[in-house]
Amino acid sequence: MKGTASSIEACIQRIAPRLVLAACTICAFPPTAAADLHPDDLIAPERRRDQFPKDFGYAAFPYPYRLPGIGSGLSLAAAAFNIADTYTDAYGIVFAGDVKGGAAGVGDIHLIPRTLILDLGYSAISKAAFQSYAQRGMNTGKDDFRLLEVGDTEYYGARMTATFLDRRLELHGAWYEGASRLKSIRDKEGNLILQALDPPRDRGHTTLLGARFDLTDDYTDPRRGLRLDITRTQSPPRGSGPDYFVMDYNTTAYIPFRRRDTLALNLLRSDAFVTRQGETDPAALQQQLGLNCAGVADPTQQQFCNEVIDTTIANNKFGTATSLGGFDRLRSYPQGRFKGAHTGFFGAEYRWNLTDERTPFDIFVMKSVRTSIQIAFFYETGVTSDTRSDLYARKSMRDSYGTGLRIVTASGVVLRGDVAHGKEGFNVAIFIGYPWEL
Repeated sequence: MKGTASSIEACIQRIAPRLVLAACTICAFPPTAAADLHPDDLIAPERRRDQFPKDFGYAAFPYPYRLPGIGSGLSLAAAAFNIADTYTDAYGIVFAGDVKGGAAGVGDIHLIPRTLILDLGYSAISKAAFQSYAQRGMNTGKDDFRLLEVGDTEYYGARMTATFLDRRLELHGAWYEGASRLKSIRDKEGNLILQALDPPRDRGHTTLLGARFDLTDDYTDPRRGLRLDITRTQSPPRGSGPDYFVMDYNTTAYIPFRRRDTLALNLLRSDAFVTRQGETDPAALQQQLGLNCAGVADPTQQQFCNEVIDTTIANNKFGTATSLGGFDRLRSYPQGRFKGAHTGFFGAEYRWNLTDERTPFDIFVMKSVRTSIQIAFFYETGVTSDTRSDLYARKSMRDSYGTGLRIVTASGVVLRGDVAHGKEGFNVAIFIGYPWEL
């Protein structure tokens, strides 16, 4: 019976993507609407509006933060959309308090109007902390992490997009470079475990190539159709790291309900392919990072230090695919909570559009033209592992569910707030853009 159950489960997992595509085909063009179909709708639904909006808008708001082991403070985020009757957007964020620095960018610069688009971005932060869990994959607890404190962080890059056929086909390439320095390892409360001794400033770059096939009724706020994103991300070796690339296949079906509601179904598969492993010798790796775990007197803290080295070795052997947790996928978990060489994810989100309008609003900190107010209900499940076979074990998966409020604007921006719950509690996220797009 065990073997039979496993075979059935494997069969279901294989046909699940086909079921989603079939549901999209049937529900996107229901029988009652068959008489209204234009032949072109069988290829892609007709666009609901202009895909290059130029309505001006802006937003500015404070955002308090608190980082364990680093401190707290207040940041100010601001953005302006479709500046001076163009398609160009500008945005920035400034940190004050225990973290100093900020980020700025300019997007939607049309080098060739409606065809070739450039985005630029830069950030610099004095210090930050990232959670490093005891091991990769799904088998760690909520508090089973250490903090990696980094400093002298700098990140910048550019993205070029060529778009055709009313944004139904897009090809894009990007180049990003960054540098940072590991300063210390701390426990989850922020207490110092080990200070790095004369650590190097690690610098590296990432290149990205991708394509989007958008067979939906709207690029910004789709309610019907199918969207497929294929992306190849290359991370050449830096320091002791590996040489590998990641392939992402991201499919979303939009199924219309009632007059203006939508059920969105998302499938992601992400795999890392290592062409050359990085350093896997613990002693050599510690020396390169400026760490000496053997010099930590407390046995528990020494184990924490060794676990950081072990997870670094796993990355050097297997590479790292798209992670789970944060604003985009498994929203009840922290950003980058689950990491591994292979990732599988499924999400369902019902988007209940309360209005369908064009209402200008100006509330001092925000100005635009509102086209829809939306309440969303979502469920997500996903798994990541260094071995492909673990992706098909239901017991390894983590779930997340919740609700959110969105404001869709004529500027082409979706303002999103989500509250999600999972095995490790609640998480609140405020972000720009729909989930599953990053």
